Amino acid sequence: MPCSAQSLSCTQNKRMQTAFFNYQQAKLCYHKIGKGSKILLFFHGYGQHGKVFEENSRFLQDDYTCYLFDLFFHGQSEWPHGEDVLTKDFWQALIQAFLTEQQINRFSLAGFSLGGRFVFATLETQAPYIDALYLMAPDGVKTNFWYNLATYPTLFRKLFKRMILHPSSFYSIANVIYKLGLVDKGLIRFAESQMKTEEMRSRVYHSWVVFRVLLFDMRKIASLIKHHNISTSMILGKFDKVITVKNMQHLIKHLPQCKVVLLNTGHNGIISQWKP
Repeated sequence: MPCSAQSLSCTQNKRMQTAFFNYQQAKLCYHKIGKGSKILLFFHGYGQHGKVFEENSRFLQDDYTCYLFDLFFHGQSEWPHGEDVLTKDFWQALIQAFLTEQQINRFSLAGFSLGGRFVFATLETQAPYIDALYLMAPDGVKTNFWYNLATYPTLFRKLFKRMILHPSSFYSIANVIYKLGLVDKGLIRFAESQMKTEEMRSRVYHSWVVFRVLLFDMRKIASLIKHHNISTSMILGKFDKVITVKNMQHLIKHLPQCKVVLLNTGHNGIISQWKP
């Protein structure tokens, strides 16, 4: 795949620089903190942006140089291809071009919630060069109901789009599947919190549809981690109803050496409570 990567400084303050990385018309915004010799790439969750990891990065800045990415449809990053899917091949080529430009040879990865999918996608082709993984309530370990709906044929995706962009339909269906015991009430509340405005609903829809092929086999992921001896930590919230401890067993059971950190919080408190 031909590369047209370019990094442009955008703004900077005393300690953090914000820049863009352009690849094949896509624009990925990132924030850089620290001057340490070790490298750590951060990927955030739904409705957030890279700067959500700013405090975590400042804690690490003497030992690490941290790159905090805005995912597409979040922050200042731009996906120019409408509802076309973001394939693993495209993402992996983009990350390789970024690493090459930044002259990064070895690095670690950290991802929260949605960001977990980007950690796994990067891991699949970069495992030999990864030192550590920090998986904070990572999405992608167990496929949820909404991703299943988003990956169905076109007719169902049109229904999905209508349901998301017209919240009354979403709330009606959500209430039904809650009563059927298919999802926890906490997950419904989280979804509702991400759909308060038209802009937020559009972000939810495009994130689910464009990222829908970022799916992973946890046995393969575990095999890569073990084969390359990658230090792995799973950071979870004791009261998290969005990414549950139970569902994370789909990966943990294949990784007996994985360090599990259980924080006394729900989903939204994990980043602020995590101390690298």
